[in-house]
Amino acid sequence: MVDVARRAGVAPITVSRALADPAWVSGSTLASIRRAVAETGYVRHAVAGSLASKTTRCIGTVVPVLSNSIFADTLQGLSEVLEVKGYRLLIASSQYNPLREQRIVEAFVEQRVDGIALTGTTHTERVRAMLTRAGIPVVEMWNLPTHPFDCAVGFSNFSAARTMVRHLVSRGYGRIAYIGGPTYKNDRTQARERGYRAGLSEAGLPTAEACIRRTPFEFENGAVALSDLLAHDSSIDAVFAASDVLAVGALLYCLRRGWPVPGKVALAGLDGSPIGTLITPELTSIRFPRRQIGARAAQLLLDRIGGRAAGAMEDLGFELVAGGSA
Repeated sequence: MVDVARRAGVAPITVSRALADPAWVSGSTLASIRRAVAETGYVRHAVAGSLASKTTRCIGTVVPVLSNSIFADTLQGLSEVLEVKGYRLLIASSQYNPLREQRIVEAFVEQRVDGIALTGTTHTERVRAMLTRAGIPVVEMWNLPTHPFDCAVGFSNFSAARTMVRHLVSRGYGRIAYIGGPTYKNDRTQARERGYRAGLSEAGLPTAEACIRRTPFEFENGAVALSDLLAHDSSIDAVFAASDVLAVGALLYCLRRGWPVPGKVALAGLDGSPIGTLITPELTSIRFPRRQIGARAAQLLLDRIGGRAAGAMEDLGFELVAGGSA
């Protein structure tokens, strides 16, 4: 660091501050320091630095899967905000398994991360106990808990699903089926199914268990679920899938069979994913600010690390996008 400081013409403490948080120094000074770092090949000793400062400048985050672009958008929002402040983002996947999330959180706590972002609000008691004892700032994303563990940012999955059912009813559909994800230990899919049931109840329509399918979020599962639904009840005139992945899978199944959509059956999803806008007919869906959720989650963590925003909860809302599929 002394060598870098000498080449850049600054004090070693300025180098330390610039590498820890670039916002602390001017643009020209930062450029000189980065040029000196490149010339010397200097790499900070993160372990030594964390021992001295009692911080690691690392944020851990857990998302259900890495293969779905909807979570990638949230991770991008997190990364963009944290990077500006000199923080690194550590990413792990729970595979929708609470015990797997528990092992990941334990590893993050062992590594002394400065904050943790969790997807959803369903966690094991062990996770809650660990985070309480460690005193690490936590933000829960993608849902709005009645009593957040620490901070939360997202939207109401219940209201989003209910809004979609209301829309389908307003379009004249009266036999609306549902394809959702497994509800075990998943607060988002639980809320979406409750919203579906509430929307039907408000419209005076019956909720038939035979019109509900629960399956992992994969394209082919949407096709299988739709086929099964229509085979058991040919009166179904609309299907609300609680994920665009499932809805697109169902839509592609209809196209392969030569069925008109919505002539044969209307289809709607929830996620507002890009693929829904690229197919024909365009998918009716619920769009929510995935990237902004990540950005706000990062800012809430930074505020908490700085001693602010305790117990903050932010509802970023959603938007119904009416496509040609319903």
